Amino acid sequence: QVQLVESGGGLVQPGGSLRLSCTASGTIFSLNAMAWYRQAPGEQRELVAIITSGGYTNSAEFVKGRFTISRDNAKNTLYLQMNSLKPEDTAVYYCSAGLYSGTSLASYRRTSSWGQGTQVTVSS
Repeated sequence: QVQLVESGGGLVQPGGSLRLSCTASGTIFSLNAMAWYRQAPGEQRELVAIITSGGYTNSAEFVKGRFTISRDNAKNTLYLQMNSLKPEDTAVYYCSAGLYSGTSLASYRRTSSWGQGTQVTVSS
């Protein structure tokens, strides 16, 4: 059973930056593809970015050029560096472990349960 703990959220002004972290346990972290999702109030949860065990990354168009996903296998930790934040980035952000077998975001399949998420609020 994989346990995921997200952290690093907070209140930031438009144009600002945040780095989210996700620490995993109960799994061989380095073997998993990992992903960040987000869910805004009243909206469905959406996939933001993925990173494979080999370091390949892919991200949604609405964050390309602003968000960067990375991982530190020695620390069992996943990151999401978020720059040039916009009010529409306001959401609860969740990480997940899963499988990735293609070249599009649709190829990612979550296999872990959800963590508690971390709230990101972009507002002046």
